[in-house]
Order: sequence, then structure tokens, then C-alpha cells
Amino acid sequence: MIWDMLKQIISVSLISAVVLAQQAPDHPAVTVDGRTYTPRSILARNMGSDEDQTTAFPPHKIIGNLYYVGTRTLSSFLVVTPEGNILINSTYERNVPVIEASVKQLGFRFSDIKILLGTHAHGDHQEGDALVKQLTGAQVMVMAEDVPALRGIKPGGKDHPVDKILHDGDAVTLGGTTLVAHLTAGHTRGCTTWTMKVQEGGRSHDVVISGSLRSPAVLTPAIAAELERSFKVVRSLPCDVPLGDHAAQYGLEAKYAKLRSGGPNPFIDRAGCKTEADIQEAMFRAILTEQQKAAGK
Repeated sequence: MIWDMLKQIISVSLISAVVLAQQAPDHPAVTVDGRTYTPRSILARNMGSDEDQTTAFPPHKIIGNLYYVGTRTLSSFLVVTPEGNILINSTYERNVPVIEASVKQLGFRFSDIKILLGTHAHGDHQEGDALVKQLTGAQVMVMAEDVPALRGIKPGGKDHPVDKILHDGDAVTLGGTTLVAHLTAGHTRGCTTWTMKVQEGGRSHDVVISGSLRSPAVLTPAIAAELERSFKVVRSLPCDVPLGDHAAQYGLEAKYAKLRSGGPNPFIDRAGCKTEADIQEAMFRAILTEQQKAAGK
């Protein structure tokens, strides 16, 4: 009874938030590399349609032992090791069977997932954590600052699993592969960017899987300070292969088309390593300036 009431309250709150977002003025606008963005256009680019969020993008090898198993707009990454695999981002619970099918299509077993990681505590990235754990027994490891928000994500009443709490700079190692968790807060308190090294063609490459850097519509001093720090962190990371928790953040569709046509691996894109940070920081500073002007500062 209480859970039913809570679900109704959450549902109404989500609908209200969407309506308010649609009614809110779509500003400011920023131009980066000749393209203009607004808050609403960035959100639309990231999310796409309902179908985009739930339809598998062709699963594929990105580089080394790193694979894509997500949907058209919501990224999920599979790290394959001799001692089991690591999944980054379960996305929505309804997408877990889609991710499982993609893992199997690549020739791997879903049950071999030993560790489940995430980029930040929003339903489109980590709602499926409980179901993935139920199906695989994977250890769910999360950034400390996101634990309270994750505890509130309970699809179907399931408690959100938290097996290990991570902190900025912690390493997660399995089967000879190490991922490092970098706190890049602002979008959420515990938003996490993951880095790892992969081997391909006799060379080592630095991979950066960015958590979202998208600013909220209203910047509190605390969130502004978090984002200021996060932009510096992301820009300091060694990077050969830029990835993100939304496919559009790193141009997945265009790069995949190039991958299929042959030639050099298009995911090795040093020139694109800071593109998403440039877009989001420009928007952050525009929002901050607009807010300060409105407050007479």
C-alpha cells in the first residue's frame, strides 16, 4: 500500500518535472566548433526518442578488450578479461535483456559479468543494477557520493544493491585490467568518469569513459564548484579514446560507420577527447553568467 502510494508520488513528480522542463525557456545558447547548442537540444541529443533509448545499437568491439553493448543513445560497455567481465552502466531495467542479448551476440556469456559499475545515479544509467546482479551475481561498486541517490532507485520495489563503496581515485581490477574511478561531480554528487588502458596493435591506449558533465538548470554554489573541479579533472586525463555515457557524446553512430568501412580505428580520436567538455563547459559558464546577471551580481 505504502509502496503503491510512493510509486504514484514518484510518477507524478517525474511527469511534473518533464512538463516544467518543456515549458522552461530554452536558453542560453552556446556555439562550439560552429554548432549551436541549447539546454534542450543537448538533452534531446543525449536521450533521443523512447525507441532510441531501448533499441540495441549493433554491439561491437571498440578497442582491445572493450566492447559496446548499449542502445542507440544509452551507453553500456563490456570489459572482457580472463577472470570474468565488467559491465559499465546497466541503463534502464527494461534494457537489461537488450544488453544481455548484445553480450551474447558478441560471443560472451552474461553470467560471466563479475563486476557492475556505473557513471551516475540516474535511472537511464543505473536503474537496471538490481536485475543485473540478480541475473549474474555481479558485485555492484559505486561512488560514495552517489549512494544516497542510488538507494532511491528501486524499480519494482527492488532495493538498489551496493556491494562496495568507491572513492575518488580508487582502482577496480579484474583479470589484469584496471579501471580507475574519477569523481567528476556536478551532474550528480557522485558522477564518475572511468579510465583504463587497452592494448591494440602492439600499442597501449588511454580510454576515458566520461560521466555526464551536463549542468542543471539552476546552479547552486556547491554544484558550480563541483563542475569547476570536474572540468579540470576531465581535461587533465590522458586520452586516446574518448567515450561517454550517452552515445552522442562521442559520435558513436558516425564512428561505427567508419569502423565498418575499414581503415584506422575511428574510436582512437585524440582530437575529440575534449569536445564534450568544451560543449558542457561553455553551457555551464553561460548558465552561470545568466544566473549572476539575473541576481544583479
